[in-house]
Amino acid sequence: EPLTGDSGPGGKQEMLGMQYAHSLKPTIEINGTEYEIELVPGDNQSDSTKAASAASSLISEGVSVVLGTYGSSAAINAAPIFQENKTPAIGVTCTNPSVTAGNTHYFRICFLDPFQGTVLANFAVDNFQAQTAYTLSKQGVDYSCGLCYYFKEAFEAKGGTVVAAEFPEGTSDFTSYVTAAKNAGADVFFAPVSTEAAALIIDNAAAQGLGMPIM
Repeated sequence: EPLTGDSGPGGKQEMLGMQYAHSLKPTIEINGTEYEIELVPGDNQSDSTKAASAASSLISEGVSVVLGTYGSSAAINAAPIFQENKTPAIGVTCTNPSVTAGNTHYFRICFLDPFQGTVLANFAVDNFQAQTAYTLSKQGVDYSCGLCYYFKEAFEAKGGTVVAAEFPEGTSDFTSYVTAAKNAGADVFFAPVSTEAAALIIDNAAAQGLGMPIM
């Protein structure tokens, strides 16, 4: 999980869920033998380039199964390590199709981007009567870019227009993007990003009176 860095808040939420589950069920019985379950944390630091080393570290710890990670880019980079070492991994919120594609040892419990993007596009049209959507993704992030791609595909298929933008790593002021969405005459603002970036976008939108739903 990303326990530090931009995706740290999301990684923390997943960790809390795992820790809560562990508090309810600290042991497991397999073939008549009861085992204590141990949680071993691994921090990929919200950096996809460090995901493979974080995965290798968990393998060296002798883990039986890996849970995570928050962030599809990190999951994609860690995936080959799990397959090579025949260690099963279960993604909780990594939704990009490439996480599990062609990998015999990576599984997931969440919906895929193509499904989510289509549902969100339908929601924007059916619930908000949106005809123009402004999409904002983070450069180089598979989750963010992938979901915007599938949203755009589905939204345009329903006759809508999409104005797309990306922001670079380290962005903390989203004022210009909020202004661009207003100038584009958008009906919805679609930004599948980290919880940290989302909070900043919402603050900037409130300060400028964005005047449209944020998805």
